[in-house]
Amino acid sequence: MTNVINEGDLILLYFDQRRTYLVAVEKGRTFHTHKGYIQLDTLISKEFGTRIASNLGVEFVALKPLLSDFVFKAQRRTQINYPKDIALIVMFSGIGPGSKLVEAGTGAGALTTALAHYVKPDGRVYSYEVRPEFTETARRNLARAGLLDHVELKNKDITIGIDETELDAVVLDLATPWLVIPHAYLAIKGGGTIVSFSPTIDQVVKTVEALQGGFADIQTVECIMRRMQIERGKTRPETLMTGHTGYITFARKRLG
Repeated sequence: MTNVINEGDLILLYFDQRRTYLVAVEKGRTFHTHKGYIQLDTLISKEFGTRIASNLGVEFVALKPLLSDFVFKAQRRTQINYPKDIALIVMFSGIGPGSKLVEAGTGAGALTTALAHYVKPDGRVYSYEVRPEFTETARRNLARAGLLDHVELKNKDITIGIDETELDAVVLDLATPWLVIPHAYLAIKGGGTIVSFSPTIDQVVKTVEALQGGFADIQTVECIMRRMQIERGKTRPETLMTGHTGYITFARKRLG
């Protein structure tokens, strides 16, 4: 994989942890920031990691976007999943290259983007969403991340049923996951996984009760991440943090 910036590439312009910009490098394009403007085409043929100064002499770094950058920079109409939760969802799902899975609901496509990244090049994500405007937002975000070819976006209500069979996993981020569990049981392979993200414990209780009919190894976790403020003699946890975002419930299909 090349480490050289080409015309049309997306880069992450980094100023500090709070101010980053996901932009496309195009000839003749100028990108304006609060610290002056940057002539993007001067980065063509340079390596990722190159430092570049604005017209005011303020330094930025041109970084290669990570999966987490596409998640955080997703255009959104809804609240997106945080990378801390996405990482656990991917790990609990057991998916990898070649996996076939269903996701609902799509929302802005942040979680969809991560799932598609991990099943490529031969896997497939079938993502259900009842609101067409959300689907179109997700389509744009997936295309920008270069992952649209690995996803089939479906404007359908998954609580009515799942079209696909022999799935490796079902991943849910919707208000009533317990209504999907009977359909998921029929669609998932034996030993396959179901993962559900819910913001409230009442949702979790109903979900776990529904899972007890046909799934084993049922677990629920909460992931809380806290950044550290690093400075010699003053190192401490940051005052502000992302605390509770939701609960992740995981289970595996048992046969019989």
